[in-house]
Amino acid sequence: MLNRIILRGGFYGALIFFIVFSTAPFYVMLITMFKRGHDLFNPNNNPFFFNEPITLEHLDLLFTQTLYTKFLLNTFLVGISVVAITIIFAVPAALSLARMAGRWGENLGIGIFLTYLIPPTLLFIPLSRVVSTLGLQNSLWSLILVYPTFTVPFCTWLLMSFFKSIPREIEEQALIDGCSRIDAFFKILLPISIPGIITVIVFTFTLVAHEYIYALAFIQDSGKKTIGIGMTTELVRGDVFYWGALMGGALIASIPVAILYTLFLDRIISGLSMGTAKR
Repeated sequence: MLNRIILRGGFYGALIFFIVFSTAPFYVMLITMFKRGHDLFNPNNNPFFFNEPITLEHLDLLFTQTLYTKFLLNTFLVGISVVAITIIFAVPAALSLARMAGRWGENLGIGIFLTYLIPPTLLFIPLSRVVSTLGLQNSLWSLILVYPTFTVPFCTWLLMSFFKSIPREIEEQALIDGCSRIDAFFKILLPISIPGIITVIVFTFTLVAHEYIYALAFIQDSGKKTIGIGMTTELVRGDVFYWGALMGGALIASIPVAILYTLFLDRIISGLSMGTAKR
């Protein structure tokens, strides 16, 4: 009985610790967003509570003195475009490699994944040359062109393992029933692979929203910046950090991603677990 109480207490204690650890950044962002400047920078004030009346001055700065809403819109447009490109290329590539006989397809898939591991700091110089040659400097099209270079390899490798977990007999039975390979893909394999595709969509959109190096290298105009670079370049002016606006912008931008993960959490877990079930 005592051991059960100790184990249960340890379990709930660890659970509470991880909940507090996970929610602490959001609490800090929320409280900082509404704190007055004097309250923020006074070292004698408790940083985790309101020591003075709340204020909306930071939100006013964020929405009226910066192009924050434009940053969000640009991020959404780039994210949706990159997700579409990634799905169009990664799904057929992964299916083809997963169905290849022998180790040649497996080795090629690993080679594709290895390109994802190349640091972006090594690639943005040659990629900037490509962007310049195509005349896409200071344009959202440069990001839409560049981002798939690292989303497609990883998503192809991820979907390869997922397609390998789908029994080949299902596809063969569809072919026996008169379906062509295209029909079998759209009517049989694609519906089954929805969890894996949702995993790829969430991963790709999150990666695009958080990417910084390429956006910093290719975009200069404020009206064309994405959320990651827009906030850090517009709200950090010299040695002045507008912490209230920065925290407010980060919290607002994180809400859609949090909702996305919450809504599709079971599908994401299903996609990842099925993708590793028969590795």
